[in-house]
Amino acid sequence: MEFRYDPSAGGFQVNMGGAQRQQRPKKPRKGVGSKGARIAVNIVVTLIVGLVYFYVSLPALNPHAEEFYGFLFLLCAVYCGCAVVTSGFQGEGVKGYFGFVKQQCKVPFFLAVALVVVGLIGSLTSWVVLRAGSYQKLLTVRPGDFASEVDEISYDQIPMLDGASAQRLGDRKLGELADMVSQFEVAADYTQINYQGRPVRVTPLRYGDIIKWFNNRSDGLPAYLVIDMVTQNVEVVRLKDGMKYTTAEHFSRNLYRHLRFRYPTMMFGETIFEIDESGTPWWVCARREKTIGLFGGVDNHGAVLVNAVTGACEYAEQVPEWVDHVYSANLIIQQYDYYGQYHNGFWNSIFGQRDVTVTTDGYNYLAIGDDVWVYTGVTSVGGDESNIGFILSNQRTKETHYYAIAGAEEFSAMGSAEGQVQQMRYQATFPLLLNIADQPTYFMALKDAAQLVKMYAMVNVSQYQIVATGASVLECEANYRAMLAQNGLIGDGQAELPQTGELHEKSGVIAEIRSAVINGNSYYYLRFEGDAGFSVRVSAADIPYAPLLSVGDAVTVLFRDGDVAQYWVDAYGVRT
Repeated sequence: MEFRYDPSAGGFQVNMGGAQRQQRPKKPRKGVGSKGARIAVNIVVTLIVGLVYFYVSLPALNPHAEEFYGFLFLLCAVYCGCAVVTSGFQGEGVKGYFGFVKQQCKVPFFLAVALVVVGLIGSLTSWVVLRAGSYQKLLTVRPGDFASEVDEISYDQIPMLDGASAQRLGDRKLGELADMVSQFEVAADYTQINYQGRPVRVTPLRYGDIIKWFNNRSDGLPAYLVIDMVTQNVEVVRLKDGMKYTTAEHFSRNLYRHLRFRYPTMMFGETIFEIDESGTPWWVCARREKTIGLFGGVDNHGAVLVNAVTGACEYAEQVPEWVDHVYSANLIIQQYDYYGQYHNGFWNSIFGQRDVTVTTDGYNYLAIGDDVWVYTGVTSVGGDESNIGFILSNQRTKETHYYAIAGAEEFSAMGSAEGQVQQMRYQATFPLLLNIADQPTYFMALKDAAQLVKMYAMVNVSQYQIVATGASVLECEANYRAMLAQNGLIGDGQAELPQTGELHEKSGVIAEIRSAVINGNSYYYLRFEGDAGFSVRVSAADIPYAPLLSVGDAVTVLFRDGDVAQYWVDAYGVRT
């Protein structure tokens, strides 16, 4: 179509059949410099982007790590993009353009294809449908006898705190420290460990924000907290030299970046804060492996121990005995689920489900010897509200025992305990598994709406209608033993609390007496002259003449294992 002016025809005319105007051919854009220079620029830009990405994301340079393939894909994409820019956008039409791109990016293109092929083959060789037998063998489980393998612990060794209660105590303690509260916060780690023969939770401090990190980074984090799970005492351990390598740090002192630069090919599991027996703070960083195909069969093999103060690192295939956490609870539970589901093959776990078992929701920890063992129940896949047994697994060695004891699952036991004090509307914590008079027993704290521990409960695993509560652990255990004897589960000789430890005595003149009835028993609380509070409690059932005590009487109370100022201790004898 063309326009022309013709006066004889009355002005402008349109010619629809005229020849089209020829388009001027586009000039191809020239590349930057010579071919060698362009390749050098492409490589330099790719390296810069790769280094920045590596510094920020910290991928493991390991073919068993999924993020490694994403990292290589990124490098290929960056190189191709740079090659197109530095060579100019050349080629006629879509086909010609992509042909040009293919010519410029042959090496990264074929590398990307190779990565896809390797990833697909690796995923196929790791597929649980084909390798169910290998997944089932990740965890070795041996049967055990609970009564003989799990020792009874005295009431003054029973952990009373869960993670939420420990966190509340830690935050409250930091609020009392005027020199720290404005600059630091308590980290949410609260790792349960055995420290000098006591079950405790430990956690480091962390910087309040980026500005406070900038102001305090030269000295590091000045302290960590140790919370005794029995006495509920919170100790702030101040360090001569602050912790400079933590998860709260930035740049090169950040724990994850510090590990990656020291061990670029190593994969890591959870990083756990612990202290050794001398109180030195460490990070226990489990070395992670994929043992089935390329990406399957997650397991740990030793750990890197990082000194939180100096940053010194050491890989230990066999970790020292003071280390309590190499295998996380989640990893152990995942491996037991493989064991319980696939020991008769993959398809049996879906169809038929013969002898298929899984762990219950939730877990807790139990101190045995110098190690921490993770506990969780085992139930059938039918979804009933009962356990067929439970497992204990050592978090340092992964030694795992299965105890075939049928009974209530944990949440049923929690409901039973809450029903015992339903008028109070207390909520039960996830139970701890204890051996009380050779009976597997759920022990839990009962907390009010403010998350403060008000009472304790013990529920028999096999017969969860047997529930005992008490205002103290000692009272709860005494009531529980009495109920076990009443139901014929133990003899009368086991109904009394074990009297272990050295016998102590407290003497004084009674300044004040108060009484209370708890679970049908009368208790008398005594405050001695010179004491700030009621430090002694006696039961009328144990001391028949306790109701005859009066203000002004001089008495001597005998007791074992405990500080009467810390515990409510039943008197083993009273002399007036």
